[in-house]
Amino acid sequence: MSVRRLTIIGLGLIGGSIAVAAKRSGTGVRVRAVDADPDTVTIAQESGIADEALLPQAAADAGWFSGDSADLIVLGTPVATTVTWLAALAAHGFEGVVTDVSSTKSGVVHAAREAGGSYRFVGGHPMAGSEGSGVRSASPTLFDGAYYILTPTEKTDMEAYRLVHGFVTSLGARVISVDAGAHDEAVAIISHVPHVAAAALVELASGRAQEAGADLLRLAAGGFKDMTRIAAGSPELWTGICLDNAPAVIAGIDGLGEVLAEFRSAVAEGDAARVREWLERAAIVRRALPAQWVPATASLRELTVPVTDRPGVVGIVTTAVSRAGCNIEDIEIDHRSEDAAWLRMVLTDEGDTDALIAELETRGFAPTLRPLEDGEE
Repeated sequence: MSVRRLTIIGLGLIGGSIAVAAKRSGTGVRVRAVDADPDTVTIAQESGIADEALLPQAAADAGWFSGDSADLIVLGTPVATTVTWLAALAAHGFEGVVTDVSSTKSGVVHAAREAGGSYRFVGGHPMAGSEGSGVRSASPTLFDGAYYILTPTEKTDMEAYRLVHGFVTSLGARVISVDAGAHDEAVAIISHVPHVAAAALVELASGRAQEAGADLLRLAAGGFKDMTRIAAGSPELWTGICLDNAPAVIAGIDGLGEVLAEFRSAVAEGDAARVREWLERAAIVRRALPAQWVPATASLRELTVPVTDRPGVVGIVTTAVSRAGCNIEDIEIDHRSEDAAWLRMVLTDEGDTDALIAELETRGFAPTLRPLEDGEE
C-alpha cells in the first residue's frame, strides 16, 4: 500500500514540510493543499509545494473531502481546529484514511471516535520542528531521522495504520507507536513542562532585572540563554498546547515543585551532603540519556525465522516485516549449517504481528515470536 493521492489541510511548517517531503520521496504522490490563508494558498501553488491548492470552501465545493477523493488526509492544524475538521470530514462523507500532527493526542483520538465518520483515523505527532514557522519555512528534510509518534487504539484499522506507517517512513522519519494517554503524559514532562519552566526562569530574571537594574539581563548569556531558548516559542501555540494537555501539564508542574522543594529544604538546612547527592543524581541521569530514542526492553520482541541460505530470502522476510508495519531494531543471521540458518530480528512494539506471522507461514516459513525479556537473565 502507498499514498498516491494526498490532501494536506493546514499548510504551516509541518504541513508544508510533509508536502515537500512527500514529493521528494519519489513515490509519485499528488498533493492537494488546503489552507484558510489566501497568501499561503498562493505560495503553495506558485512554489510547487502542492499540485493544487484551494481555500477550505472551494476545496469542499470541488469534492476534496468526500468519498474516496484521497488516499490520505493529513490535518496539519492546531488541536481545536483539528477537532473541527474531524467532524467536518465525517459530515462530508470522506471514506479514506485521516491522520493529524497535533502535539496532544487523547482529545483528538476521542474526537475522531465521536465524529462517527466513514474514514479511518490514525493519530500522529511528528517530533520535529524548527525555529521557522509557516509554509515558507517548509523543508523536505525536516523529518529525516526524526521520530514520528503514531497512537493506534484497540479499534484502529490495521490496514489504515500500515498505510500511515509506510507514508511516514517514506518522509524519512522513524515511527514509534504509543498509547495516546501515555504520549500526553510523556510529552508533558519532556516538552511542555520544560517550556513552562524556561518561561518561568525568564520571568524570574526579568523581575529581578527591574529591581536590580537592566544590567542583570545583559549577563544572561551562555547557559541561561541556552536553557531558556524554548521560551521564545509562539505564545499562541503554547497556550493551546498547555490547555489541551492541562491535566498532564498540571501534574508535571506539581511534580517539579516537589522536586524543587526537596532541594530548597537541603539548601535551607545547609546540608551539603544532600545538596551534592541531589545534584549528582541528576548529573548521572542526564549523562546516561541516549543520543536517540531507545525502546524499553519490555517493548521489544524477538522474531526467529528458520531459513535456507538462498539469494533473496532475507529480503522476503524483511519485506513482510515492513508490510506488517513493524520496525526492526536489530537483525542477526545465526548459521546452523552451511546452507541453513536462523534469521533473528528484534522488533519494536508497533505493527500487526499477527498479520506478519500469517504471511510468513503462508510463504512456507515457521516463525516464532516472543517478548525479548523472556530470554534474558
